[in-house]
Amino acid sequence: MSEHLAPLQLIGVTALALATVAWVVVMTRVLRHVRPGATAWPAFRVLPGGHRRFQVGPPREAVELTPAEQDAFAGLVRRLGGR
Repeated sequence: MSEHLAPLQLIGVTALALATVAWVVVMTRVLRHVRPGATAWPAFRVLPGGHRRFQVGPPREAVELTPAEQDAFAGLVRRLGGR
């Protein structure tokens, strides 16, 4: 088979094979490091960090609008809603 392939094709296939093996080795080590001795996840176990919410961006601010500002905003929403 290799006699019908160009040298660059052989180098490419070899590089892809080595990259695949390296990826599998690294992923296996990472997963073993993250979950040492772990088997399948039990159904009753809660995933760590599943319920945490991280705030991205500046803190939220709230400002009370006057009745005139509320009316102006409602008019703007009605006007833009017609498009």
